[in-house]
Amino acid sequence: MPGPKPVDFRGSSLDDLRAFPLAARREAGHQLDQVQHGQEPDDWKPMASIGKGVKEIRIRDAAGAFRIIYVAKWVDVVYVLHCFQKKTEKTRKMDLDLVAKRYRELQKELGP
Repeated sequence: MPGPKPVDFRGSSLDDLRAFPLAARREAGHQLDQVQHGQEPDDWKPMASIGKGVKEIRIRDAAGAFRIIYVAKWVDVVYVLHCFQKKTEKTRKMDLDLVAKRYRELQKELGP
């Protein structure tokens, strides 16, 4: 069995994740660990509007709702594109635009 995939945090996503409250940060770590080992997170949804293979991990705790947008379709690495706290029911356009920009940059860097 191969080891876990490394995680590559794009842009400010690692700093954004570190800003989560402790309980949400711990849950985020657990969910990313599952992804690193080839499993699905406990609560996620596809983000097909951003690109093929982009997924959103959904975390809810006493402090609110938190999201981690990642892509793991490439064999060797889990790429975290964006981490943020969700304050409304609909994801803000600013967050979606940032994820789309980082995804496009990643595609250019890695190729198809």
